[in-house]
Amino acid sequence: MKIFQREQRSLFGEILDWMLTPLLLLWPVSLALTWLVAQGLANKPFDRALEYNAHALAQLVTVHDGKVLFNLPQPASEILRADESDIVYYQVLSPTGDYLSGERDLPRPPPEEQAFSGEVRLRDAELRGIDIRVAYIWVRVPLPDAPAALVQVAETRAKRSVLATEIIKGVMLPQFVILPLAVLLVWLALARGIKPLHQLEERIRARKPDDLSPLDHKAVPMEVAPLVDSVNDLLRRLSESMATQKRFLADAAHQLKTPLAGLRMQADLAQREGTSTEELKQSLKQIGRSSIRATHTVNQLLALARAEGGSAVVQRQPLDLARLVIEVVRDSVPRAMDKHIDLGYDGVEPGTNGVWMDGNPTLLKELVRNLVDNAINYTPSSAQQPGVITARVLPDPFSHVLLLQVEDSGPGVPEAERELVFQPFYRALGTDADGSGLGLPIVREIARQHGAEVELEDVRPGAAMPGARFSVRFAARESGP
Repeated sequence: MKIFQREQRSLFGEILDWMLTPLLLLWPVSLALTWLVAQGLANKPFDRALEYNAHALAQLVTVHDGKVLFNLPQPASEILRADESDIVYYQVLSPTGDYLSGERDLPRPPPEEQAFSGEVRLRDAELRGIDIRVAYIWVRVPLPDAPAALVQVAETRAKRSVLATEIIKGVMLPQFVILPLAVLLVWLALARGIKPLHQLEERIRARKPDDLSPLDHKAVPMEVAPLVDSVNDLLRRLSESMATQKRFLADAAHQLKTPLAGLRMQADLAQREGTSTEELKQSLKQIGRSSIRATHTVNQLLALARAEGGSAVVQRQPLDLARLVIEVVRDSVPRAMDKHIDLGYDGVEPGTNGVWMDGNPTLLKELVRNLVDNAINYTPSSAQQPGVITARVLPDPFSHVLLLQVEDSGPGVPEAERELVFQPFYRALGTDADGSGLGLPIVREIARQHGAEVELEDVRPGAAMPGARFSVRFAARESGP
């Protein structure tokens, strides 16, 4: 859990953190590596001087009368001791390990190390509590079966430390200036980099509330262009939604105007002086019809608004579609009988395998009811020639599809109008059917919320009364409830 966690993340601060954190973490690592490199660089020239001195002293080892001798001239000794910063030591041991010259307590090489004649080696050691650098060489002497003599030259490490310190200063001091400058440049570069976002924000804030035109994605950096495209897509959909709402409200007002005007006209007629009882009954009958039509239109408007709102989409549950369709058909039978229409169900029985699906029962009943009502409204029927409307549910267990069909024996829908009938308030020309033009748009919207599509086709193509068949394919559950 972060103690200082901010409620809202800052893009500027997060990018700055990711850029400066590695820089500040790598800076100490860079200093440590520089120190190690400086130590190596400082050792090289002084190590070569030690090697040279070791070779020079090795040439002074001689053999006289079978004895190993070492003769160091006074001038050479003075030159060897003439270092102002460091103390130089040397030691010469005979092949038998006897002391010949130099410092007696100078540390000897490790016992396990083998002697290699003519090769100068280097090691770190300590003499009287002081760190020293030692160069040593094994010198072969011209005696039979004699081991090699040992020549060692050592010096303290003061010059090396001074040189390493100077190298570190030469590298570190510029970094103390460069690092704050780099942080400042990163800050300025990042501030300049996100400036187009602030400009985009200003352009959006300066817009009028009714300005839904797309933003110019070419005026922003390439990385921000997908965000601007997404905003433009949202603006486009919002503009289409607002246009649809305006059109819907205009159409709704127009549709409600007719029954309301009829109500007012019939009320005025009923209030005239000298109106007979028969005329009054006729006016009241017309008022009743207009009120029923207005009520139906309002109910359809509410149903469409509820379907488009999508509030019930998430409230799904397993249901038996065959049982639901039978209930709707049973409720619609009285209205069908009033128009002498033979309304029935011809599908699988409830509880059959494959008739279960996930859906909202309220919305699906509304879908089936609108399909049945639409068929009743547009199917010509009389006592001599009754119309026929059939609803069915057909499962397809292989494709996991549940098919709902409602077909009638009416005049059908011309192919040119099959897409138009799903638009709000559209009604086919040449019919005197009573309706609001909202039933099929409600059907399509509810089907869309259930992941289904509505298809419209002729039942008997080419016939004088081809009929209309509405088919809705739902995804079936693999098992029952």
